[in-house]
Amino acid sequence: MTEPIRVEGLAAFNRALKKLDADAPKGLRLAHNEAAQIVVDAARPLMPRRSGRAQAAVKARSTRTATRVSAGSSRAPYVPWLDYGGEGRVKGRPAYREFKKGGRYVYPAFHAKRGDVESALEGALLKVVRSAGLEVD
Repeated sequence: MTEPIRVEGLAAFNRALKKLDADAPKGLRLAHNEAAQIVVDAARPLMPRRSGRAQAAVKARSTRTATRVSAGSSRAPYVPWLDYGGEGRVKGRPAYREFKKGGRYVYPAFHAKRGDVESALEGALLKVVRSAGLEVD
């Protein structure tokens, strides 16, 4: 399994941006969402489609210090079952789907697009730094 992408000093950078300008850290969240959207766009077409709710339930939900992709919602609570498998319920009856530890859709999409996510995150973070009026080497 591939290691997650880690950015050292991101929390301290977030605090420093907040001291410069109270609105500047919001750009960090948008930068993370930009990177997460790459994974979302890659995972959605892989998901099974009946009503489209499962595909629509894969969204970018980042914070200022973390890039996140969520899968599932109140309208599609079965998305984790689709992705990982296990025992679930279909119309009140047990439904078994073979468990797959690495998932079928979201994590494989991340692994396939890891390089794109890294470069998009780097570019977006540099844009935030420049918009805060700082110079970058």
